Amino acid sequence: MAIAKNTICVWYDKDAEAAARFYAETFPGSSVGAVHRAPTDYPSGKAQDVLMVEFTVAGIPCLGLNGGPMFKHSEAFSFQIATDDQEETDRYWNAIVGNGGQESACGWCKDRWGISWQITPRVLTEAMAAGGAEAKRAFTAMMDMRKIDVDAIEAARRG
Repeated sequence: MAIAKNTICVWYDKDAEAAARFYAETFPGSSVGAVHRAPTDYPSGKAQDVLMVEFTVAGIPCLGLNGGPMFKHSEAFSFQIATDDQEETDRYWNAIVGNGGQESACGWCKDRWGISWQITPRVLTEAMAAGGAEAKRAFTAMMDMRKIDVDAIEAARRG
């Protein structure tokens, strides 16, 4: 896979390859491309350690960089995955949280590497786009959720 003109670079301590393989197994339209090894020793690794991994997450080209422990992830960056129904929402949420991840609020969770994910049913996005009272009801319902409950959002949309 050739590196795209614009690629998201995600910094990992040392597990870029494991993260890329997990994403490829979890999300359709995802894959692992080239694995690049360090040509020499570097501040947080040795020659021939995995340095960079080219991967795609749901069609978005990414580069995982094993840069060491000095930078930590935060919610300031997240992947947002749009889901079509509760089954798909549950599948992604459970894969992330159930494999060493952590739940958060309003459809957010973190994977075991500290990367934030928004598992967002389209029904919620559509409600917000509708605006007005419908958006307010859906937003209020979402505020009490961890994983998004599609039926509860649909009920809130209807009033």
